Amino acid sequence: MGKFVIKTSDAGCRFNLVAGNGQVIGSSQIYSSMDACKNGIESVKTNAPVAEIEDQTKEGFETKTNPKFEVYTDKAGEFRFRLTARNGQNILASEGYAQMAGCQNGIESVKKNAPDAEIEEAE
Repeated sequence: MGKFVIKTSDAGCRFNLVAGNGQVIGSSQIYSSMDACKNGIESVKTNAPVAEIEDQTKEGFETKTNPKFEVYTDKAGEFRFRLTARNGQNILASEGYAQMAGCQNGIESVKKNAPDAEIEEAE
């Protein structure tokens, strides 16, 4: 089962969604407060299960409504996804994947792990 791990630094708080195998599935932006960070986690838990996938790597892709997973290629040519909430705010971003299949597996892992993931604060 996955978990959200909150890390605090001088810059603020951020979280990672970590799969049962210890792999980081996605990371948040930096939040100014712990409450805002926890609200971000709740937003991922709520939005991930119902978000559609918008594949921006395809020419003439169909624009989906929020919440959605936006799949794109980065400057290095790797596949990435970001989860946007109903209000259009980016709430979770992935690492780069060499293959589209890995990116798609990452999205499925977020959908599966996020809703019931526990919250842990890193030391």
